[in-house]
Parts: sequence; C-alpha cells; structure tokens
Amino acid sequence: MSTSYRGPFVGVSAVVVRGGAILLGRRRGAHGPGTWAFPGGKVDAGEDPAATVARELHEETGLRAGRIAEIAWTSDLFPESGLHYVTLHHLVEAAGEPEVREPDKADEWRWWPDLDHLPSPLFAPAAALWATGWRP
Repeated sequence: MSTSYRGPFVGVSAVVVRGGAILLGRRRGAHGPGTWAFPGGKVDAGEDPAATVARELHEETGLRAGRIAEIAWTSDLFPESGLHYVTLHHLVEAAGEPEVREPDKADEWRWWPDLDHLPSPLFAPAAALWATGWRP
C-alpha cells in the first residue's frame, strides 16, 4: 500500500552553531513531536527563504539572525501527517540566548556540544542533513 503525500511544501531550517555547539529544540509541533530539530518553518508565498529563516528563528527562539548562508536542501516525508517538505538548510550566525517563545512548537532549546552524538530522535530534516555528511 502506497502512502499519498500532500506537497511538496518548502520549509527552512536555521542551523545555529556557536562555540562548536549546535542549537536544537525538542518539538511539540504538528508533525515530529518529541524529536530534536533546528529552528525553522514553512516559507510563506512570495517570501525569500533567508527572510523566513530570520523570521522563524526570532519567533521560535528570540535570537536575531546575522549572516545567513545556504547549506543544502533535503526532501523530507512525514508519514504520520502525510506531508512532503523540501527543506532548505541555512547556517546562521545569531545574537542572543535562546528561549522558548512558542511553547506549542518546542518545549526547550539546548546547545549540543558533541556533534558526533546528537540527541535522538532527530527531526526528519535534521537527520537528513546530518546523513549528507555535512558538518559545521
């Protein structure tokens, strides 16, 4: 039996690295609850992806984006919700300390210093980016 997916939709992730540690939040969102993810979200119609990165980063964590650089994209399927996203990943320099600003989407933000042992389970886009072999 094949699964039918709505999409693909376009999403973004903000990969924030500071002092060798990477920022991840535990999701409470509509798909992927309990997984660890980068800040991010859906690109609005007509919105520049880099603007989405800055907007989502600030809305979710309170951090202010500085330099934003494209990393890669991944094709991500979410069988539990029947969604398909193409996620555009961006490396972001950000100012401030993260705080939970949207508790319905994430219940905590943490800096993970050991890039060889990230928390499990990772949200599908984060896992897919890591599977490419990309590292900051």
